[in-house]
Amino acid sequence: MADQVREIERKYEATQDGLPDLAAVPGVAAVVDKGVTSLDATYYDTEDERLAADGITLRRRTGGDDAGWHLKLPVDEDVREEIRVPLSEQLPQELAGLVRSRVRTAPLVPIVRLRSERDLRHLVDSDRKVLAQVSVDEVAAERLTGGDGTAHWTEIEVELGEGAEPDLLDAVERTLTEAGIRRAAGPSKLARALDETRPGAEPAQPEQAGKAGKAGKAGKAGKRAKPGKAAKAAKPEKPGKAAKRSKATPTAGDHLLRYLRAQITAIVELDPAVRRDQPDSVHRMRVATRRLRSAFKSFREVLDRSVTDPIGDELKWLAAELGVDRDREVLTARLYERLDELPRPLLVGPVRSRLRTWSNARRRGSRRHVIGVLDSTRYTGLLDTLDALLADPPLRPAAGRPALDVIPGSVLADFDRLAKCVDSALAAPRGHDRDVAMHEARKAAKRTRYAAEAAQPAIGKTAMRLVRHMKALQDALGDHQDSVVAREALRDLADQAHEAGESAFTFGLLYGHEEACAAAREDELPQAWQEASRKELRAALRR
Repeated sequence: MADQVREIERKYEATQDGLPDLAAVPGVAAVVDKGVTSLDATYYDTEDERLAADGITLRRRTGGDDAGWHLKLPVDEDVREEIRVPLSEQLPQELAGLVRSRVRTAPLVPIVRLRSERDLRHLVDSDRKVLAQVSVDEVAAERLTGGDGTAHWTEIEVELGEGAEPDLLDAVERTLTEAGIRRAAGPSKLARALDETRPGAEPAQPEQAGKAGKAGKAGKAGKRAKPGKAAKAAKPEKPGKAAKRSKATPTAGDHLLRYLRAQITAIVELDPAVRRDQPDSVHRMRVATRRLRSAFKSFREVLDRSVTDPIGDELKWLAAELGVDRDREVLTARLYERLDELPRPLLVGPVRSRLRTWSNARRRGSRRHVIGVLDSTRYTGLLDTLDALLADPPLRPAAGRPALDVIPGSVLADFDRLAKCVDSALAAPRGHDRDVAMHEARKAAKRTRYAAEAAQPAIGKTAMRLVRHMKALQDALGDHQDSVVAREALRDLADQAHEAGESAFTFGLLYGHEEACAAAREDELPQAWQEASRKELRAALRR
C-alpha cells in the first residue's frame, strides 16, 4: 500500500564553517540533534535518463525511518509529491505504472547509487512540534549505468515539517544566507550525481555545483528522438512572448506547434494523476486529447491531415476510453443533485441506495478499464506517435506564413460551421432529431472555443471574447445533452427498481424534471446564439 506525502524542501551548498545558530530563526524555540544516520539509495531510470529529464526520481533506499521505494514527482519550485511503497527487492508495479507515460516500453535499470551520512537536526517550536528538518549530508555517488564515475560532496537540506508555515523556509534561508551559505543550483542529489559521474565530467567546485545539471538538462530537452522529452519542453506562451524573443514575425507553424506541445505535455504529466484517481485529473487529460484533435481539424491549412487524421482517430479513442470514468462522475453528481432538490415525501423507496449501488458498480468497472487503457501498448504507441509528430511536424506551405495571416481564418471557418449547426438545431422538430442536432452544435461550439484558445497568443482580445461567448453557449448546449444522458440513466434505474420490487415513482418524477430542463434549454438557444454570434466578433476575425 502506497503512502503519499508532499515534500517541500530546499538544498544548499555546505561550507567549512558548518551551520549557523538556527535557534535564532523566528518561531524556532530549539534545535534538537537527532544524530547521524546512514542512507543507501539506488536510483532507477531508463538508460537515456528519461525520468531525470523530467525532474522525476525513483529510488530504493535503506536506512532512516522511511526505508522503501520512493517516487518523487515535481509539483512546483521546492515542492514534490512523494509516493512511498514498503521495501521490497523488485520495483513495485504501482510505481512502474506511475512513470509509464515517461518511460513507455523502455526498461528501468539502476543508474546511480548514493550513500549518505546524514547529520539530522529538528527545528521545533515551544510545543516541541517539528517545524523543519535540517540535515548536513555527506554524499558519495557511484554511477551504475553508462560509466563507472564517482563523486563526493556535502550539502545542506532543509525540509518543511508537516503543517508548518512555508514562510519558515524563507526565515531559515535568511539565516543561512547571512552565514554565507547559498542555494544549491541543482534540483536534486540525483541531478548532481548524474552530471558529476558522467564520463569525462570535471568535478564541480562548490560554488558551481549543480550548474552543469541545468545545462545538461537543457541540452537533453532539445533531443527530440527520445520519448517524453519533447512534451516536457512545451509550455503555453502568453500573447506576444514569441515576438519579444525574436524580431522575426511568428509563423503559423511556430504558433501552432507551441500549442500542440502544451497539450502533449498535459497528457504525459496527467497520466500519474489519473492512475492515482486525483480529482479532476481524468477530465483535464481528456480535455487535452480533445484540444489536440480539435487543433488538427481546425488548422488543416497548417498541418497535413493525411498525417494528423490517423492520430486524431487514436486521440478520439483515448478520449472515449477516459470518458467511461469521467462521464460516470458527471452523471452521478447530476442525479444526486436532482434528488437533493426533491421534497422528502417525493422520495419513495430506497432511491438513494439504488443510485449508490448503480454508481458504484459502474465506478469499479470504469476505474479498472481506465488503468487498463493506460497500461496498453496502444496508448504508449500513441504517446510515441505524438513525440514523433513534434520531432518531424507535417507542416503545409501555409505554416511558413505569418500567424496573423492564417490563424484568424481557421477560427472563422469553425465559427461559420457552428452557425450552420445551430441553424439545423433550431429547425429540427422537438424530440430525438433536435437532441441530436443540439449535440452536434455543442461539439461545434467546443471546437470553435478550442480554436479560439489556440489562437489567443496570436490574435489577443478578440480570441478571448470569442472564448467567453463559446463557453457560455457550450454550457447551455452541454446541459441539454447532460439531460438527454440523464434520462437514459433514469430509465435504467427505474427498470432496476421495478425488477427489484421497489417503487419507480421517484425516478419517473426525475425523468419529467429532466424533460422540462431540456425544453427550457431549447427555448433559450435563440437568445444564447444571438449573444454568441455578434457581428463585431466575426468582423474582427476577418480583419
